[in-house]
Amino acid sequence: MIYEHPLAYVLGLEGLALLRSFTGEYDREFVDARLTEIRRLLDDESLASAAVEVARVDTVEGYQIWSKTYDGPNSAFDIDEPIVGEIAGALPAGVALDAACGTGRVAAYLAGRGHRIIGMDSSPDMLDRARERVPQGEFHLGDLHRLPVPDDAVDLVVCSLALAHVPVLDPVLAEFARMPAEPPAPAPSEPATLGPWDVWPWCLSDLAPEAARAAIGGTPSMVVWHFRLAEHPGR
Repeated sequence: MIYEHPLAYVLGLEGLALLRSFTGEYDREFVDARLTEIRRLLDDESLASAAVEVARVDTVEGYQIWSKTYDGPNSAFDIDEPIVGEIAGALPAGVALDAACGTGRVAAYLAGRGHRIIGMDSSPDMLDRARERVPQGEFHLGDLHRLPVPDDAVDLVVCSLALAHVPVLDPVLAEFARMPAEPPAPAPSEPATLGPWDVWPWCLSDLAPEAARAAIGGTPSMVVWHFRLAEHPGR
């Protein structure tokens, strides 16, 4: 079991911010503001009694639970959607494979741009939501190591927020490379609000935004890869 306390997360951000101030990155006013904010957080009774205990589960069971709340608010979407959308917006319509498609947010965006959608995910619950969202798409239960398409069958491959679950990337990237590929995205989302922190802990940074910027500003929170296959003679 994992013991998750919202104060553990948000006070951790405050602590990192104060450590940066200790090396001279921030001034006395900033330090005083952090200490005042820490006192306010510690006095917040709604946070004091909000801890939960959670069990570790595999990705299939985890996404079965997650599927009900996955689409919002989800601050991760605010990071990847503008970048992936910019890439996809420059591509002509074709056949798009959404690998680990989840609830179909990226597939829906691509379908709206005229792409024919093939989706794949290891979670039946997420696939049910994707089929509802993109009824004209073709969706399969599957695994990133064995994509449900033959060589050269699609024009682009998208895989969003899923490679973090893959311990060895080489075979999965080799699967992507079996077909001409580019990575796409979804429509811009509404501004994020404080969501279910026990599912999306980083939304707790909204409780201490200045501390969060100081603690994690300038550090990578997501990696977006844009691969393009080299042109082959005769293609």
